[in-house]
Amino acid sequence: MDLATIGWNAALEEEFAPFAEQGLIPARVARTHSATYQIYAKEGELTAELTGRMKHEATSRSELPAVGDWVAVQPNLEEGKGMVQAVLPRKSCFSRKEASVRTEEQVVAANVDTVFLVAGLDRDFNLRRLERYLVLAWDSGASPVVVLNKADLCDELEVRVAEVEGIAFGVPVHPISATEKEGLEPLFQYLGQGQTVALLGSSGVGKSTLINSLLGREVLAVGAVRADDQRGRHTTTHRELVPMPGGGVLIDNPGMRELQLWTDEEGLKETFEDVEALAGECRFRDCGHSGEPGCAVQRGLSDGTLDPKRFESYLKLQRELQHLAARQDYKERMAVKERGKQIAKWSKQFNKERSEGKR
Repeated sequence: MDLATIGWNAALEEEFAPFAEQGLIPARVARTHSATYQIYAKEGELTAELTGRMKHEATSRSELPAVGDWVAVQPNLEEGKGMVQAVLPRKSCFSRKEASVRTEEQVVAANVDTVFLVAGLDRDFNLRRLERYLVLAWDSGASPVVVLNKADLCDELEVRVAEVEGIAFGVPVHPISATEKEGLEPLFQYLGQGQTVALLGSSGVGKSTLINSLLGREVLAVGAVRADDQRGRHTTTHRELVPMPGGGVLIDNPGMRELQLWTDEEGLKETFEDVEALAGECRFRDCGHSGEPGCAVQRGLSDGTLDPKRFESYLKLQRELQHLAARQDYKERMAVKERGKQIAKWSKQFNKERSEGKR
């Protein structure tokens, strides 16, 4: 496989130089399983595992390989296998909080150039959900693009596009129909030699159908949405890197019913730049936007400049980020405390052995 077609470049070559001196080869993670990885190397597709050292030294799952990562591998070409020795630094990373009570980062896709935020123009259309995706997309380091699928089912296409453009400032918006293969041409500008595009969206928006349409052949399984609520089933059950015939790759992702934030406030500021701009006009720098004199946000809500639902969404996401920061801080403090207890235990044992003449 020509690695340049799937994103390998001179910068990666330079970063990989120390590993090349050790006899390792570069590869890109195509799929992840519970204990193994499918990777694309110059020598072909290999099945890889992590070394014991990587498993032991990783302080969180986010440090382990994810789909889209470039890794350094000790190959066993005769058996079509390899051992992952290291993960190269990520140039971009789309992450969310794990869908559990734990405060852990889950890397959804790595080293992505463009994120297609796919939304359906059927009954599942939801501006608030799209705002949430935009917050994470802006923070990922990749460029967001909104793809409005199922345009053939929408009687108010121009209205829906205008609504999305009203919340996705500076973000390209493309209405398409993946099943009818209409409106796809503008999407190819984001694809090509060495480019990586990840598709993100909830179940049933047509991500797999879109990938099949862009590929020009049926590669991924697709399923119908439920008739009662237009929500989709999880046809895609794992993340997968799919090479394009003319170069570049697409990353398919399972539909996300729960998208908890894992970011700082920069992504929020990018997504809600209209709210931030109004807040900058408030008389007081620490304005809480809840009735203070000279509040530009309240003025915008009164004169219709700012949509109350959008402001409510902004506040909700802001509270969620503050809660996440508090949880992260607590986890770090507990980790430091635990390390301190362990060091104290080792120190006590060392002093005891020294007093007994064992050291």
